[in-house]
Amino acid sequence: MENKPALTIPDLETVYDTLATAIDQAGPERAELFLVKLALLNANALADPALFADHVQRALQDL
Repeated sequence: MENKPALTIPDLETVYDTLATAIDQAGPERAELFLVKLALLNANALADPALFADHVQRALQDL
């Protein structure tokens, strides 16, 4: 697997802002569905089930 460069802090802030805006746009009744759809789209873009599983586990840490 090729090691891609990580996003910069400003890029991560942009991603965070985009995600927060989209969650607000979806509304509380559809936020969960939106996040599942987003996760599946990103899993498809990763094209690596093991990497996706790793990301899931890392996201679950310290909730």
